[in-house]
Amino acid sequence: MIAASVHYGEHVITTQPRCPHCRGFVYLDTLICPRCEGELGYHVLTRQFHGIRHGRVVIDGTQWYACSNREWACNWLVSEDAPAGRCLSCRLTRRRPESDDTVALDKLARTEEAKRRLLLQLSDLGLPIAPWHAKEGGLGFDLLSSLTDGRPVTIGHANGIITLDLAESLDDRREALRIRLGEPYRTMLGHLRHESGHYYQNVLLTDDRAWWACRDLFGDERSSYRDALDRHYRLGAPENWHESFISEYATMHPWEDFAETFAHYLHITGTLQTAASLGIHLDAEATTFRDTDVVPQASYRNESVQRLLDDWEWIAQALNRTNRSMGHGDLYPFTLVAPVRRKLSFIHDLVTRAPLDPDAQIAIATAVSVDTERA
Repeated sequence: MIAASVHYGEHVITTQPRCPHCRGFVYLDTLICPRCEGELGYHVLTRQFHGIRHGRVVIDGTQWYACSNREWACNWLVSEDAPAGRCLSCRLTRRRPESDDTVALDKLARTEEAKRRLLLQLSDLGLPIAPWHAKEGGLGFDLLSSLTDGRPVTIGHANGIITLDLAESLDDRREALRIRLGEPYRTMLGHLRHESGHYYQNVLLTDDRAWWACRDLFGDERSSYRDALDRHYRLGAPENWHESFISEYATMHPWEDFAETFAHYLHITGTLQTAASLGIHLDAEATTFRDTDVVPQASYRNESVQRLLDDWEWIAQALNRTNRSMGHGDLYPFTLVAPVRRKLSFIHDLVTRAPLDPDAQIAIATAVSVDTERA
């Protein structure tokens, strides 16, 4: 995600990833502008960068401060009336390595960057982000390290808490796991998107009718997960898995199929949003491949899933061809067969059915509990 204008009724949030001093382009994780060396802070409410001096800046009459985790590469700003000196993203981290574990904290910084990208996208989609410390079953993150703790970390989701192993931020370790598990795509952001799918399945499916519709597509999630896990790692995916599933891992259990499909919905919409913000479009007159132009949208909230997936088919093909021109593998090495498209349509309907406007999101995300100061 680079820049976009996202509409919620009368509300418009415009992302402007440019330095307020020199107007140069900066990435979402930038702390210091590479062109003018100005110190920057990211204002999540307006999706804009602001110059900060002595760790603070006044925005619309309110004092904002640098997150207390700035030394570990967090560039988000914290309002003066926040319950703690940490930004919303950092407060969502329930457990992390000890402060003297500098090796693990270096890995934590990379993972937190991916988490901030996830939270921005969830917010852009209008999905509720209820913190773990303000609501039972609310969203939270345990970011632990198997390398420094000396014991395995079980990656997964339970009662709103997403657990990741920071060791996977190491390229060689993550690549070894990707090859061993037969996964064509494995990143920290991908992990976060997948695990958030488990969280939002319980949040967005609110009645029996929705659950039965989900079961018709993905299978009955009440079937034994332990048995499914054992079967998957003993026998692997069915030989014809690609005819009905987005990935081999999605075949393991209906929970994993939903989470994998949800993650791909985030992959697709996030990349199309970035393409839209850059002004990328495919000109039909410049090629014999298409009869019409392809113009990615910043938001597909008011578009059909058919438009979303048709746009993605062409953009993904263009990005894959670009990657191959550099000698790399495909950026998106997946095929969206008809059953997968129906599953993505279900996710699209869930996400776009009743999005929250920014005011409602802020009210949920900044809810304070009696335990906030200890969080």
